[in-house]
Amino acid sequence: MNLFGQKDKKPSMVMGNEKIYPMTYGGAQVEGISRDAVLNPFDLSVVGYSSVASLDQLDDAVRCARKAFESWSTRPDSQRAEACLKIAKVFEDNAQELSRLITQEQGKPLNAGGFGSGFEVGGCIGWCRATSILKIDDKKILDADGVTVIQKSVPMGVIGSITPWNWPLLIAVWHFIPAIRTGNTVIIKPSPLTPLSTLRAVELINEVLPPGVLNVVPGGAEIGAAISSHADIDKVVFTGSTATGRRVMASASENITPCSLELGGNDAAIVLPGAPVAAMAPGLFFGKFINAGQTCGSIQRLYVHESDYEAVCSALVELAKTTNVGDGLLPDTDLGPVQNKAQFEKVREMVGDAIKQGAQLLVGGESIGEGYALTPAILSHCTHDMEIVAKEQFGPALPIVKYSSIDQAIAMANSTDSGLCASVWGTDPDLLQSVSDRLIAGTVYINTHAELNPMVPFGGVKQSGIGVLFGEDGLKSFVNTKILYQRSVG
Repeated sequence: MNLFGQKDKKPSMVMGNEKIYPMTYGGAQVEGISRDAVLNPFDLSVVGYSSVASLDQLDDAVRCARKAFESWSTRPDSQRAEACLKIAKVFEDNAQELSRLITQEQGKPLNAGGFGSGFEVGGCIGWCRATSILKIDDKKILDADGVTVIQKSVPMGVIGSITPWNWPLLIAVWHFIPAIRTGNTVIIKPSPLTPLSTLRAVELINEVLPPGVLNVVPGGAEIGAAISSHADIDKVVFTGSTATGRRVMASASENITPCSLELGGNDAAIVLPGAPVAAMAPGLFFGKFINAGQTCGSIQRLYVHESDYEAVCSALVELAKTTNVGDGLLPDTDLGPVQNKAQFEKVREMVGDAIKQGAQLLVGGESIGEGYALTPAILSHCTHDMEIVAKEQFGPALPIVKYSSIDQAIAMANSTDSGLCASVWGTDPDLLQSVSDRLIAGTVYINTHAELNPMVPFGGVKQSGIGVLFGEDGLKSFVNTKILYQRSVG
């Protein structure tokens, strides 16, 4: 028996040598109408098979979540906080299995200097624990002349979560843990490219939650569209591309369903004149190539002053040469593959087009193995009108653009439709502050990039998204404001 008096669930099914990962809703494991093979992006071997849900099964899952909401929304705050800690313990107890599964389906190395799949599962643990201590208290906003007004925060209902393939399990946690903490129930649709870690994690987590609180319904675009337009889903949380985010928002508008959207980044980094290149190069390299560049909050374009341009290029080339690209299951692998064929071909095409337009490939861009691994590419002599600069490449390729004035660098950094993150690098505190104030982004880093903290709100501006996650502000994204207005009698 678990914390809430349920019987423990059975593990994922195994048929022959192939593992079948069912969906979970209403506390039960359910087979879909079909199964999709999930491939390891390094060698294209089959990792396992994901169930694929029907629209009727999605409706069943929503009904289960709606029923669970009736009681979960009234649970004492302390019990919901305790549930977050129990979920953290599930991740902790199953970290080895889940980390390996992430590596197999997504490609990121198990360790990778502390930032691989082990780091991803560790992040899941940390976010669960941090969210357990967050709380939104009732607030008395008026008490005068016989009138008392209390502002309350109440759960929204059933939350629909649509997650991407780059950080499949961690981003799922970012969606569901604040929702559960605030008394909501959740339906997750993982990316069909990386569903297995989420399917398995939700199956395990259901051992410590009442039936229907956390549900996972895998499928493709049809299931995603049905979630965002579903009349009985009270909010949609989406992380992914800006193009798909537009479609999610359009579908949600049918029922005026609120959305939190964390979309594309195309993050800019500016190295100021006279920056200590040797000291900062590792941070720049990490800020770009974490998860093989497949992170919306990673550096996608680098602007370097002409006086330091050659030195920065040379330093990054040397780091790229010492980076071991390969199978994420091997202990000496630093960088895994691009996750899927479409993204692999996109990155190679963008690099090729940049070279045709005059960019110089200083190192990298080579295919490794049978799948989608690419060595980290460093490109110099890039111009701002090249596609690899103007659009988010989302892969292991870094275009470096030369600038001559600070105003020029800021103008180029701000010139895209994206505004998720940006960074500025240097030692002059006044200049760092001045430049950071002028950069248009949800998060501006100084002398670092791609760092996140569960207590620090995170979100984008312009076409990089709507709303924030993390911290108290992120928690507020999963509640409605309810005003209790009372006048005394007599």
